Amino acid sequence: MPAGLVLTLLICTVVVIAIVIAAPGVTVSRGGKALAFLALFVFPVTISLLGAAEHMDRSKQTKFCLSCHVMEPYGKSLYVDDKTYVPAAHFQNNRIPRDHACYTIHTNYTIYGTVHDKLRGLKHAYKYYISKPANPIKLYEPFKNRECLHCHEGARSFEEGTTHSALMDDIKKDKIGCTSSGCHDVVHNVPHSDQLKHWSPQQ
Repeated sequence: MPAGLVLTLLICTVVVIAIVIAAPGVTVSRGGKALAFLALFVFPVTISLLGAAEHMDRSKQTKFCLSCHVMEPYGKSLYVDDKTYVPAAHFQNNRIPRDHACYTIHTNYTIYGTVHDKLRGLKHAYKYYISKPANPIKLYEPFKNRECLHCHEGARSFEEGTTHSALMDDIKKDKIGCTSSGCHDVVHNVPHSDQLKHWSPQQ
């Protein structure tokens, strides 16, 4: 959603409201009443919806997630030059969109996944500004295989891999956790990531 459209609507709303306040007599006619209705109800609601959509989209961006300083080390861990670091391997090899990396991996892929995650995001903001963030940061719930299978299921390299194919039923039923079974358990590993070599992408 272009920010320019929201700004244009906002300016129009302010101008029309100013006209209604400066010359309340215009609301006597049918056209004046329609103008007042637009200024006081239609435009504000439209701006609110467009603004919410704009901010919702912005909050999906990796740079937004990492703009909070407690998340900076997690952003740096995406550049660890070690393929056993699961997030780094996904990020560096474009297995996920880099500009939406956090959102792509940490959103629950259910019908209300995005809404659920944004509500949790508000909780993060509350903790950051009013309370105190957890240290170390922990997930609200164990990472489910569903989030991995959202992308990997159906991929030939995943389905035909000897280990995966032998354990596929247990993987799909969450009896074996992708990130907690000893297979792909090196995630961000923030306390140690600074001591490792980091990849620098070609500019």
